[in-house]
Amino acid sequence: MFERFRDNFFNFINSRLIVLTLVVVLMGGVLIHRVFVLQIVNGENYLNEFSLKIKKERSIPSSRGKIFDRNGKLLAYNDLAYSVTIEDVYESDKNKNKNLNATLLETIHIIEGNGDSVISDFNIFLDKNGEYAFSVSDTKLLRFLADIYGHASIDSLKEKEKNATPQDVIDFMATNYGIGERTDPDDRTTFVPGKGYTKEEVLKLVIIRYAMSANSFQKYIPTTIATDVSEKTVAAIKENNDALLGIDIAEDTIRRYVDGTYFSHIIGYTGKISSEELKSLNEETGQGEDDEGRYEMNDTVGKSGIEKVMETYLQGEKGRETIYVDNLGKEIDSEGRVEPVAGNDVYLSLDADLQEAIYNILEQSIAGLLLEKIDNIKEFNLAPNAKTSGIRIPIDDVYFALFNNNVINLDHLASPQAEENEKAVYEAFRQKKEKVWSWLTQELYQDRTPYNQLKEEYQSYESYIVTNLLINDTKVLKVDTSDEVYRTWTEEETISLSEFLEYAIAQNWVDVSRLDMDTQYADSSEVFDRLAEYISQELEKTSFYKKLYKYMIRDNSISGKQVCLVLIEQQIVSVSEEQRAALENGSVSAYQFMRKLIENLQITPAQLALDPFSGSCVVVDPNTGEVLALVSYPSYDNNKLANGIDAEYYASLQNDLSLPLWDYATQMRSAPGSTYKMVVASAALMDGIINLSSTVDCVGTFSRYSDIVMRCWNRSGHGNLNVTEAITHSCNYFFYEMGYRFGQSGDPESGTDFGLANERMREYADLYGLTEKSGIEIEESAPQFSLVNPSQSAIGQGEHNYTTVGLARYVATVANSGTCYNLSLLDKVTDRSGNLLKDFSPEVRNTIEMPTSYWDAIHRGMRGVVEAKKYFVDSGIIAAGKTGTAEESKTRPPHAVFVGYAPFDKPEIALATRIGNGYSSDYAAQISCKVMQYYFNPDREEEIISGTADHLEAVTSAGD
Repeated sequence: MFERFRDNFFNFINSRLIVLTLVVVLMGGVLIHRVFVLQIVNGENYLNEFSLKIKKERSIPSSRGKIFDRNGKLLAYNDLAYSVTIEDVYESDKNKNKNLNATLLETIHIIEGNGDSVISDFNIFLDKNGEYAFSVSDTKLLRFLADIYGHASIDSLKEKEKNATPQDVIDFMATNYGIGERTDPDDRTTFVPGKGYTKEEVLKLVIIRYAMSANSFQKYIPTTIATDVSEKTVAAIKENNDALLGIDIAEDTIRRYVDGTYFSHIIGYTGKISSEELKSLNEETGQGEDDEGRYEMNDTVGKSGIEKVMETYLQGEKGRETIYVDNLGKEIDSEGRVEPVAGNDVYLSLDADLQEAIYNILEQSIAGLLLEKIDNIKEFNLAPNAKTSGIRIPIDDVYFALFNNNVINLDHLASPQAEENEKAVYEAFRQKKEKVWSWLTQELYQDRTPYNQLKEEYQSYESYIVTNLLINDTKVLKVDTSDEVYRTWTEEETISLSEFLEYAIAQNWVDVSRLDMDTQYADSSEVFDRLAEYISQELEKTSFYKKLYKYMIRDNSISGKQVCLVLIEQQIVSVSEEQRAALENGSVSAYQFMRKLIENLQITPAQLALDPFSGSCVVVDPNTGEVLALVSYPSYDNNKLANGIDAEYYASLQNDLSLPLWDYATQMRSAPGSTYKMVVASAALMDGIINLSSTVDCVGTFSRYSDIVMRCWNRSGHGNLNVTEAITHSCNYFFYEMGYRFGQSGDPESGTDFGLANERMREYADLYGLTEKSGIEIEESAPQFSLVNPSQSAIGQGEHNYTTVGLARYVATVANSGTCYNLSLLDKVTDRSGNLLKDFSPEVRNTIEMPTSYWDAIHRGMRGVVEAKKYFVDSGIIAAGKTGTAEESKTRPPHAVFVGYAPFDKPEIALATRIGNGYSSDYAAQISCKVMQYYFNPDREEEIISGTADHLEAVTSAGD
């Protein structure tokens, strides 16, 4: 047995299994020992020293190119500034939102406590009523909502998302970012968005968190919280740096615009790239996903104007570097830095001095025209069939305009800081409001007065309630406009507000879901009560309050003196103690005081937004097609929109009744009036309708149409006129006849063919560039050619609609005798060293081949227009031109238009001027005369641009 055991033992020892077993045991022992050393003996040291390195590529933004005028005057540049930034270094645990929001809120308080402001580049803002509101609409709003809800296309938006209110969007985002509190700490479903924060704090946190989300996959890229902050803010942030995790101060560049108000419509502004812009710019530049020069979501790009048009020239080339980040995304090392290349410089064709001068001429001239039309009366009613050029402006309308266009701060009237007259005005308002609320309750439940039996004031309130509040603003009412009762309310006006609302409820026109009530068991009386309550709640808004102020001024509950004193108390105007005392003691009336404020431009036409308040002027070099000035009044400060839009300022621009964002030179269209007559004269001569010796006997009344009688401005007639005389005297009868003859096919008794006549006139309108946009690089409205009665069209009325810049190209073509250019705002592009990269020369669109004698006839006619105007003669400017009045409304004054050129023999400039609702074309001609005076005599600037309202001659120009 022993021998068998011994043999087995030696066999086991000598077997491969024991060798393998020993190897495994030995290796296991070594491994266990090593693990013990790593985790137990040196574990803490290794943990502290461990750092995960992830390699990333980071782009470095380039410095944007500058913008200059034609003479090298700087218009746009970059400035070094400090920014407050945050880097997302927070661990992604259940407390991340809480900790991040707390840090951001503390940072916001530091920034604002030192007089700076955080970014507000977002499409939601807080309105005057303290409610969230969108700052964009239509397609832009849908694009914004698609971005918010995470959709690549607006087509992917769900119906509920499309119809989301500003409050819905804020609640959605606040919930995502944990901005709020739970009513039950242990129940996630009890989270209330915004709870524990003010509305302002919620909005600011949402804006910053939304900006941070753009970097969610690149946490090592900091997000800007505030730009261009003061040294006080810098010091405060650095002092609290230990407590503000991820917050830092960065050196940055911001875009600045020199005298931005004069150029904002042309230059535009910059801002953060949108998702649509990101896609289109990368496609335009041919940049793929891995290309180093591609646009990224944090880039700043041109959003409008030249900044947008010349984006790829101005942007420059990005630099790059390799960085290493840890597992939290925090940068720990970098290498391989390649410096960015600055963008190219863009030179415009504009003369900056001329641009600024014309803007000032427009403002002071429109102010003078406004003063000429203001009377010391409470109301003005235009007589039936009277011309709208006879409209006067009551001083009460001026007082109300200060409330209506947000010049006077209504909120401040009720604030603790309000002064004596502010308090008095607010008390009068409070009493008025109480009276109107009492009337409304009695009217809804007791009086039930038919609309046509109400006072005009109360009719105004009821119309606002139904049309503005219930139908347009809140969409509570969805009416059937063909319904007989609805038409009785709107046309016959023989039913009361109560009757109309009861009928609307019965017809299910009321969207009760918007009334926040349980409708399962609600009867019609309950819906009516809730609707009445809803109306009262919704009327607690600034837009309705303004209507109360209108009637308070009318019934003298508020005096003109009080309005003027409120302007002083709110520091909207600045006057001496003597001037204030004179107003208070009555030695100067409120009417006189207000006129003085307008005269000194302390209150501008734009602030009042009473006709006239807008104007435009475009000056062109007729020999090259270069635009020397393109001016729109009023304007805005593009510095407040660059580097991230100031949402509150942008909203104020959108609510401004003078529409400062609207480019009146390139986007406003109106009929050209008699300025169009040179087109018709050319067509008539070239088509053989007339020759230079042909005359037409103007008898005053044109009656060649069976269904309409047209009259010349000279009712007794001009007698026989040739084409030159017809232009000089602006004889409507002559051009009525031309329009009629264009449609004749040979037989004088066959009448006129509208289609044929308009087709022949359109051919020549096209030769003058009036059927297409002018060619300028920025946004422009397309022209509209009139296809109605050819005689009306022939005098520049009908359906003609042209921009000021379009008319400028037209008159430049007249001035140079037939060369029509595609106009340009651009001169050249150079690199930072001044080397020419691209030259922009306007292209010749077409030429008009017309005998010199025909051109001479037209030019002499235009010269005759100017020779008859004393102010042109006195100026010493040898010019030619044509006036035109565009009558488009029965309740507002006509537009005033003038086109001209100078010098007459060898034109250097051609211009078009339009004053919106400017009464008479002669006012536009006077302004144009001042522009020409400045251009040819810049040394007379102080005389021409006084800084006060200009007195314009009260001349009525006939025949326009």
